[in-house]
Amino acid sequence: MRALKIAATGMSAQQLRVETISNNLANMNTTAYNARRAEFADLHYQQISRAGTVNASDGTVLPTGVQVGLGVRPAAVSVYLNQGALSQTGNELDLAIDGNGYFEVTLPSGETAYTRDGSFKRSAEGLIVTNDGYPVSPEITVPEDAKSISINGEGEVYAYFNDTIEAELLGQFTLSGFTNPKGLEAMGGNLFKQTEASGQPNTTEPGADGIGFLRQKYLEDSSVDAVREITELIEAQRGYEMNSKVISAVDQMMSATTQVR
Repeated sequence: MRALKIAATGMSAQQLRVETISNNLANMNTTAYNARRAEFADLHYQQISRAGTVNASDGTVLPTGVQVGLGVRPAAVSVYLNQGALSQTGNELDLAIDGNGYFEVTLPSGETAYTRDGSFKRSAEGLIVTNDGYPVSPEITVPEDAKSISINGEGEVYAYFNDTIEAELLGQFTLSGFTNPKGLEAMGGNLFKQTEASGQPNTTEPGADGIGFLRQKYLEDSSVDAVREITELIEAQRGYEMNSKVISAVDQMMSATTQVR
């Protein structure tokens, strides 16, 4: 029976949904994490009787026909780009993006990656880097004798020294925007890389082209809504159970048919 395979696709779909929800809940405290949602589409249809064909018995046209669906398939695991709340940390190298945009990061391979995680650190050479030690582009080095640094909303980095009154401009952060940020490929470690779907990055100063401003001493929280995730988890569990019941019912029907024969 077709129902066995149809119900199996339904169980696989709900399993993917549960796995996506599980990943969201696991990243509830991940800096700048955006929740994912599993999306589905129906499979092919078997055309037993096509709509619009002529009924051979009397010549009338069938208004609807008979189409039997063959189940469901995963269509996408889409990212919801809702910005998380900004939490104050007091760390002068913590930066939150208030708006759209991504920091540009240089990987050891020389490739460029993008992130919204602004929990930056200083390397042994004073270079501003990510938690994994990847330098932020454009590279900014903080002198060893700097007593403090200040970063304004436009990304300008100033250093203060004990023997001077005026702050010294060290450089300026830039932000990159994408036509379709949902098309970015997640690499893990809060990093993304561009794809053909995301389009080319538009790199500019913070605050320009509506790309967002920087907030020093703040970090962006995860956008995961625990209540929503638990609700969807219950729905997915019920969907899985109902599809499994369909398989049990079909098994009983096939068993009864075999006994009759």
